[in-house]
Amino acid sequence: MQRAEPSSLAAEPTALASAMPAGDQPRRLPQGGRIDRAQALSFAFDGRPLRGFVGDTLASALLANGVDVVGRSFKFARRRGVVGHGAEEPNAIVTVGAIPNLRATQVPLRGGMVASASADHALKRLANVGARLMPAGFYYKTFLGRRPGWPFWERLLRNAAGMGHAPAASGGNRCDHMNQHADVLVVGAGPAGLAAALEAARAGARVVLADEQTEFGGALLAAAESSDGGHAAQWIADAVAELRTLGALLLPRATVFGAYDHGFFAALEDRTDTPRDAAGTTGASGSQRLHRIRAEQAVFATGAVERPLVFANNDLPGVMLALSARVYVNRYAVAPGEKLLLFTTNDDAYRAALDWQRVGRAVVAVVDARARAEGEWPCRARAAGIDVLAGHGVVAALGGKRVEGALVAPLAEQRGRLAVVGKPRRLACDLIACSGGWSPAIHLSAQTGARPVWDERAIAFLPGDLREGLSCAGAAAGAWALRDCLAQGQSAGRAAAARAGFRAGQPPAPAFATDEPAEAPPIALFHVPHPRPVSRAPPKFVDLQMDVTVADVELAAREGYRSVEHAKRYTGLGFGTDQGKLGNVNGVAILADALGKGIAETGTTMFRPPYTPVAFGAVAGPSVGPLFDPERRTPLHEWHEANGAVWENVGRWKRPWYYPRAGETMREAVRRECLAARRGVAMLDASTLGKIDIQGADAAEFLHRVYAGNFLKLGVGRCRYGLMLREDGTIFDDGVTARVGETRYLMHTTTGNAEAVLAWLELWLQTEWPTLDVHITSVTDHWATAAVVGPKSRQVLRKICADVDLDALPFMAMREGRVAGAPARIFRISFSGELSFEVNVPARHARAVWDALLDAGEAHGITPYGTETMHVLRAEKGFIIVGQDTDGSMTPDDMGLGWAVGGNKRFGFIGDRSLTLADHVRADRLQFVGLKPIDAQTVIPEGAQVTTKADGSGDACGHVTSSYFSAALNRSIALAMVKAGRGRLGETVHCVSGRGQRAAAVVADPVFYDQQGLRQRV
Repeated sequence: MQRAEPSSLAAEPTALASAMPAGDQPRRLPQGGRIDRAQALSFAFDGRPLRGFVGDTLASALLANGVDVVGRSFKFARRRGVVGHGAEEPNAIVTVGAIPNLRATQVPLRGGMVASASADHALKRLANVGARLMPAGFYYKTFLGRRPGWPFWERLLRNAAGMGHAPAASGGNRCDHMNQHADVLVVGAGPAGLAAALEAARAGARVVLADEQTEFGGALLAAAESSDGGHAAQWIADAVAELRTLGALLLPRATVFGAYDHGFFAALEDRTDTPRDAAGTTGASGSQRLHRIRAEQAVFATGAVERPLVFANNDLPGVMLALSARVYVNRYAVAPGEKLLLFTTNDDAYRAALDWQRVGRAVVAVVDARARAEGEWPCRARAAGIDVLAGHGVVAALGGKRVEGALVAPLAEQRGRLAVVGKPRRLACDLIACSGGWSPAIHLSAQTGARPVWDERAIAFLPGDLREGLSCAGAAAGAWALRDCLAQGQSAGRAAAARAGFRAGQPPAPAFATDEPAEAPPIALFHVPHPRPVSRAPPKFVDLQMDVTVADVELAAREGYRSVEHAKRYTGLGFGTDQGKLGNVNGVAILADALGKGIAETGTTMFRPPYTPVAFGAVAGPSVGPLFDPERRTPLHEWHEANGAVWENVGRWKRPWYYPRAGETMREAVRRECLAARRGVAMLDASTLGKIDIQGADAAEFLHRVYAGNFLKLGVGRCRYGLMLREDGTIFDDGVTARVGETRYLMHTTTGNAEAVLAWLELWLQTEWPTLDVHITSVTDHWATAAVVGPKSRQVLRKICADVDLDALPFMAMREGRVAGAPARIFRISFSGELSFEVNVPARHARAVWDALLDAGEAHGITPYGTETMHVLRAEKGFIIVGQDTDGSMTPDDMGLGWAVGGNKRFGFIGDRSLTLADHVRADRLQFVGLKPIDAQTVIPEGAQVTTKADGSGDACGHVTSSYFSAALNRSIALAMVKAGRGRLGETVHCVSGRGQRAAAVVADPVFYDQQGLRQRV
């Protein structure tokens, strides 16, 4: 919101602003504005059909149609009208289509738009009746202290809260993300921002210019006067054209809502078809784009927000900011009333009265709170026949559904405070335009950690000390005059380009000439007195959206909330969707006065991202639905689906869980699959296992460091099981790595951990060991894997490939060759404890080789099996699954895998020193053991607690990690982590589940089947 604007430069009239009768828009001016009267738009608000024009915002169209009440306040549901014209608007919070919490002032009008005011609630209207009985802290004192009734009150209050309803569906809106890189980012395209962007671009820098308005120009777009034969609009058009020629990225309708570390900024762009290009477009916010911007330098030219004045009943519809009144008159050709009363503390607001009079509306008076009003602007007002009441203030707005008049009284200092010193008189009006000065939009600078600094001369918080690479210019830095804004913008742009390494030419001449008259000093007025004390006067609202009054802030001070942050949370000041853009400074000043402190000493709250509300959908962007959690499929997915597989989600993969035949239950299908693997031959699609190709002269050394075992002496064509540890010595992942060539290895990881392991390897390689000659890449999707398992598996392989005998391919070996004519790698690896061959082929050959294996095994009854059978087989052998049997706190010794940790390694390995920590060698640590239920048919629920007593009252000594029924053993088995478990073999423990199920079990060795491991080595 750019405050500074020309006193003598105009937005150039356009052919679209030709005279036109107001028609069915009673407050539309017959001519003027930047709207396209040739393109009328129909829309609806709260069920009422209305009309507007292309170029309108929803707010300007509502005002043109005479709509006074545009919403209700959050706490008391008081009627509220439009106050501002941009991001500062606290009242006109609307739902458009299905999208809630949109500012009507920032929603471009579109044909067919259906909008409604923010959610209303009968309880709030009832609360309005008893508002005086519900001051700040009312909820805490009344409800939270009454514990028995709190659930009831909580439901009631939650139902009454909120500013709308979250949409149940996306509504067809599209959100995408884009990365941008800039030498100089300029935030704000008012006069300072445009000047800064021009200078940086002229120096050769890559410039990104972003502004939240639909057009560049800031407050210049609301100017009405002209002189020197020039127009502000022409300068804006020339500047934009030059920026395009220089290659700058221009982002109108893009709000930079976050400033983060290391030159990172986030901007949300509304990309719905521009109304001027598509008048018939319907919808709410349409498509959006989140720009993630990396900028070496940034210039904040974000302007300033006009500060409202706080007086009794200042929330009535018809109380508006002075600049906003000008914007609606000059930019949108809308007069929000008939008779204007201007209330100001400064000269700048007089322009609103003069513009109002220029379009044929009556100006009742200018009420100037300063004791003397003798500057150039007051003189112009008097010369135009406008009554100026110096030393007066509006002490109360009068009216019901909207402003009908104002109480005006003389003000003067008494005992160091401003007070009413005469009898108030009533002035009839239907619009009160207010200006209490300017608050620089320092939100982005505050987000970077620069604490705002109070400046008595500017009567505002200015940006604090900015970190390197950041600067402020224009009204955001406290420059109110147009000439100063332009000069600061040019200087900031040149300096930013220079810091980015670009040399500018000669210092530029002023952007254009101005003849602004000097302005008399403003005064600070944060709380207008009333003839009655605050406790008995009509409410004076500091935060319009959250219904925070002067009385609330003073009560917070009396109750001991001396910190501005605490007072904010106690009262709700600045909690609304406007984040205190209008009320924060007034609130801080009132709190400081109540505490007897200065504003600088009291300080202000810090602003956090986002600057304005951002929809979760915009943050998520395209990462929704299938793109949020992509579904990965193996090359054999269609075969599994055609053969009746029941699916299990493992990581992002769809894996066959089991293959039920007609009439089979899951338990029956798994039993059949398990027996096929143990007695004949079965086959598993293991393509989802992580596969990482590691190459380079130092590949062996690299593996030697990341694995706990010794990999330096692994021979070509051999495989080795490895444990990967974190720095704290706990298990991160496990898998088998094969040496494919002299300097090439293939690492296998668990399915769910493949991405994390790849990132882990890259982290260490790039940050700790960058001198190693190692290159890694994921090849998981490149290879399909069929695990052929069972005592008859070799007979099947012999039919379609050679050299699979024990001498040619022993256990934990691999060789390359051809299977069914396809190039392949065959590994003698077993996760089942049976004779097993893992056949890896390029993904494009997967289906052909799978079918060939099925044909070769048909005579032996080859049976496909899924992940449930895989788990049963590995549990029978006591093989762990990382993430199921481990939880991030287990060491190799806890899992009985101390044999996989190599000693005397030259450089050690990740996590080695942590293995000797006192906590890791405690005798009572959880250890991996097996459990044999006393009732061999009872399957203990996974996650059950292991206790020492049958009733569950004994000491908790562990938990069950895996539990299955073993068809090969004809009994149930379980794996568990038990305190000092290896010393408790043979002891009876009791397992208690969350559902109250109890089962006794005997602690046993975790290897239930083929303890010598002979079957996998044949």
